[in-house]
Amino acid sequence: MKALIIDDERLARNELIRLLQDFPQVQVVGEAGHAEEAEKMVAELRPDLLFLDINMPGRDGFELLEALELAPHVIFVTAYDEHAVKAFEVNALDYLLKPVDPERLAAAISKVALMPKAGDGARDILGPQDRIFIKDGEKCWFVTLKDVRLLESEGNYVRVRFGENKPLVLRSLNNLEKKLDPLVFFRANRKQMINLAWVEKIEPWFSGGLNCTLSSGESVEVSRRQTLRFKELMSL
Repeated sequence: MKALIIDDERLARNELIRLLQDFPQVQVVGEAGHAEEAEKMVAELRPDLLFLDINMPGRDGFELLEALELAPHVIFVTAYDEHAVKAFEVNALDYLLKPVDPERLAAAISKVALMPKAGDGARDILGPQDRIFIKDGEKCWFVTLKDVRLLESEGNYVRVRFGENKPLVLRSLNNLEKKLDPLVFFRANRKQMINLAWVEKIEPWFSGGLNCTLSSGESVEVSRRQTLRFKELMSL
């Protein structure tokens, strides 16, 4: 697996590279000292795994993840244990304290081996198995797109509904529509986009439109303009 090390301390990067020499399954393809450099390297190198420090000059590790279109697997490596709870709230694979203990590193890498390979960051379209990182205030999540059932426009923001969560992200619905697989995520109307896998019931609605009931119980109206395309996708 391809790994990228992101840490503002050169000595910490060098020590982790040395420790990773004992793990031939991990190929270190690069190292970055700050978020701006790391963001470019993630796009160019498309790593499967990030060893990511949290506190760095400029943007921190969470802000870096928020800027990525597609989230690789992440192991946090930091000296500040107060971030541990937050790290696990975002479903990071593991959390290593500096100085890194070789046995803890081995345990973290074994977790990576059990996970599905991260998606190819070079792709323009994100599919249901891809993961995105969402940050809303102090709360953060890694979300697999198949678990997102509904996207709703609220001004310059989009509310993302998955499980019991409904965070707001600073992106337009039009922008997200360009990034998501149109065979999975359907623009039902001007304000809402639905995950077709969550559609449980379809009924005729006013003015030639349709009403969809999701398996979560939520109802979404398919506009008359979108009804024909919706019927084609659902083979009605």
